[in-house]
Amino acid sequence: MFRLDGKKVLITGATGGIGKAICHFLVKQGAFVVMSGTNAGKLETLQAELPKGQTGILPCNLEDVDSVNALFDMAEHNHEQIDILVNNAGITRDGLAMRMKDDDWESVLAVNLSAAFRLCRPAVKAMMKRRYGRIINISSVVGAMGNPGQANYVAAKAGLIGLTKSLATEVATRNVTVNAVAPGFIQTAMTDILTEQQKERILMGVPMGKMGQPEDIAAAIAFLASEEANYITGHTLHINGGLYMA
Repeated sequence: MFRLDGKKVLITGATGGIGKAICHFLVKQGAFVVMSGTNAGKLETLQAELPKGQTGILPCNLEDVDSVNALFDMAEHNHEQIDILVNNAGITRDGLAMRMKDDDWESVLAVNLSAAFRLCRPAVKAMMKRRYGRIINISSVVGAMGNPGQANYVAAKAGLIGLTKSLATEVATRNVTVNAVAPGFIQTAMTDILTEQQKERILMGVPMGKMGQPEDIAAAIAFLASEEANYITGHTLHINGGLYMA
């Protein structure tokens, strides 16, 4: 089940904790994965961890509009076609709204939301023409429930949910699905920097009493990208141990 043999995937933010897990998981399911990120060295290291012949790399700075606009077409040019797009890249610039600088607002919106839109735009054109495609946007639990000190991040992640729903309605008749995954607290380098006290406070709100693993998110991506999920579109799949129940 959930096999992706013969499918080609473009994923942004490939070298992060969740991104790496997605790449490993999708390759195991038979997909060819084109991995994108800002650091070419990290991409090459990740590629070396994976089976030869099943990956490609395309470095890209998602704050650079021209680079983002060229990324999907470049991936298709290099690898014939992209069947699945995973918008996973994300950055944080946390701070209380009343003190947040314009640059911190704009950079987070640029990477987390605008870049995803700019990748979806050529993707839906190509996928609609072929009458097949999967787009999966990585949102966040805070995009649904809010979080103090993260007005920029929350706005971007909430925007991804809205973008997902709108795109899904536009392309549904062409066998193209658009869905979102909203992770809760996942054990990655980002959460590893939290103190034990901070972790305990967070877990008090999680009914399962534990953080999720990157592989939990990767498995959901594989499912939504598979043929078994062909009748699911416009949906946001929450993976948060019960922290937020939509």
